[in-house]
Amino acid sequence: MQSALSVLLIFIGYMVGAVPVGLVVVRLRTGVDVRTVGSGRSGATNVIRAAGFWPGFATGWLDVLKAALPVWLAVWLQPEAYWVHTLCGAAAVLGHNYSIFLRETVTDPESGRVRLVLRGGAGGAATMGGAMGLWPYCVFIIFPMGALVYFGIGYASVATLSIGFMTTVILVWRAATVGMPWEYTLYGGLCLVMQVYALRPNLKRLMNGTERLVGWRAKRHSGTLTADPGAVTKE
Repeated sequence: MQSALSVLLIFIGYMVGAVPVGLVVVRLRTGVDVRTVGSGRSGATNVIRAAGFWPGFATGWLDVLKAALPVWLAVWLQPEAYWVHTLCGAAAVLGHNYSIFLRETVTDPESGRVRLVLRGGAGGAATMGGAMGLWPYCVFIIFPMGALVYFGIGYASVATLSIGFMTTVILVWRAATVGMPWEYTLYGGLCLVMQVYALRPNLKRLMNGTERLVGWRAKRHSGTLTADPGAVTKE
């Protein structure tokens, strides 16, 4: 019975995480499909491109909550099942990145083979949400530090990866110092792996210097381009 409940909770984690908040917000705000804008992702950064800052801000926090809720549910129903808490959070991030509700069929132009593709976000906000489910106060560390990376360094992909890294560090620190379950430390590592996989195109652009800028650096760079038409645009 307990095993069946554990599997059900992890499944719920995936399904709740898979809810395409960004798609709904942009559709309601502008009537546009967010998958046709920018990176095609449904996360907060692309929602900002498609609909503006406040819809993106709301999307980010709703993505945080949708990943936290399954973890809170698991903690409530199975308080001692630490692996289930961890996997519920990871399943929510997986659902956010690869949503069953954002499935598409893609035809390979060379082979003609048709394959199913699950689209979604990159998992930054969802990772913070799952971490908040495991330890609520971590949001007071991750959010301001993530915002500092986002606006200071100017790359959304780096900010997303920083959330996975900070989550891992915080949970390891908590386990080592105050006895938080060591099972929770796996959560940050799983999320970081999913983020790296989802952000493969961005990491390639970072390597060759063509990754999109965000925040004040994007505005500053745009101003430089206006003053110097010969400057290279980071797209």
